[in-house]
Amino acid sequence: MVAHRNGVRCRSVQAAFAVPAIPEPVPVTLDPARTAVLALDLTDLLAGTVAACLETIPRVRALLDRARDAGAAVVFSTGRSPGQAVLPGLAPRPSEPVVSTSADKFHGTELARHLIGRDVAVLCGTNANGSILYTAMGACARGLTVVVADDGISSKHPFGTALARWQLLHQPGFPNLDNAPLRPKAVTLSRTDLIAFAPAGDRG
Repeated sequence: MVAHRNGVRCRSVQAAFAVPAIPEPVPVTLDPARTAVLALDLTDLLAGTVAACLETIPRVRALLDRARDAGAAVVFSTGRSPGQAVLPGLAPRPSEPVVSTSADKFHGTELARHLIGRDVAVLCGTNANGSILYTAMGACARGLTVVVADDGISSKHPFGTALARWQLLHQPGFPNLDNAPLRPKAVTLSRTDLIAFAPAGDRG
């Protein structure tokens, strides 16, 4: 009976609030020498049967290829369970590190070391309300500016992705409520086709 009352109360709270508006993704141009692209949890175990994730793979692949061609760093992650493999077509190159842990990919891994010399992290992948959200928070806490590819993230449930989009811009201590492009030590929501790479000296 208690569970029922709590469930009713939860639905009443949900009904009392409108879905918050989330700013549109914005274009950004990044210096590849200062940028790392993190592809999070795109594995057979965590993403292989998630339709919303599989739908993002062509866009993520194109983003990774452009980042590599420009000279940006690329880092992959898996979850904690052993035996996971990055999805076919996204396999890391020999020089690209893979870290394995739970939601915050900095926790207990060498991710911070792999990002030395980089001050912008571009995030894409699945478990948006887990790996994307908590790794973004960890990156901002370490002084990095974060770009999240809005059309390159996913969750098992659409609400998880919507929640992550809102929370990424409302992080305690690192807000970017209006989604200003490349606000330092905060998250910018962009899109795979709006993320460009160009050396700082080559910009007009």
